[in-house]
Amino acid sequence: MTKKLALILGVGAKDGIGGALCEKSGVEGYHVIAVGRTEAKLDIVIEEVQKKGGSAEAFVADLADEFEIDKVFSRIDAMDNALSFVAFNAGNAFREETLNMSANFFEQAWRICCLSGFIAGREAARRLSALGEGTIIFTGATASLRSRPPFLAFASAKAGLRAVASGLAREFDPLGVHIAHVVIDGGINGEVIRARAPDRITSAGKDGTLLPQAIADNYWLIHLQHRSTWTFEMDLRPYTEVF
Repeated sequence: MTKKLALILGVGAKDGIGGALCEKSGVEGYHVIAVGRTEAKLDIVIEEVQKKGGSAEAFVADLADEFEIDKVFSRIDAMDNALSFVAFNAGNAFREETLNMSANFFEQAWRICCLSGFIAGREAARRLSALGEGTIIFTGATASLRSRPPFLAFASAKAGLRAVASGLAREFDPLGVHIAHVVIDGGINGEVIRARAPDRITSAGKDGTLLPQAIADNYWLIHLQHRSTWTFEMDLRPYTEVF
């Protein structure tokens, strides 16, 4: 039997959301396409999926480039597997003081966190709506809902991505494509925060930061929802997070 495809866009460190989504999709029996900019990191993720009995392959691409996103989907079109699950997870927490922020910096945040999500979402919706089924999930952030310095550019882009997800959901949900937006409201206990701010994990205490594997489990719950009870937005936060 041909496996369904899980396309994970924006895969970086193994111990991050993208890596966890790849592992989860592989364990669930999907063939995983991991897309990211760094081949070495992708290779580690693919190896982890295969260690757990899954099948996966890596596509190196810059998701800020429409041509490269188009190439990813063209390669998928040439495969025998049917696309079923798509997660858009690209983006960095762009940080800059407002009075020091250039227009170019602001635009780059928008291109990577918002425009690339629109392009990827459009192409995924094009294919899944033709099938009449499938799921597209966009990774959001606290900044999707609330802007604060020094994350003005990041918040503006993430708010834009949320609007993209909302618009796509209203257009393509009735065609059988479940489109959702997940707000990640808290620090992620992954490679990035452990390298840059290890004290944050310690001070947060046990389960005070989000575990990537637990995030991936929630994405999969959305994917499996019955269409009579589809979620558009899910807010994930540690039990100690103030909101």
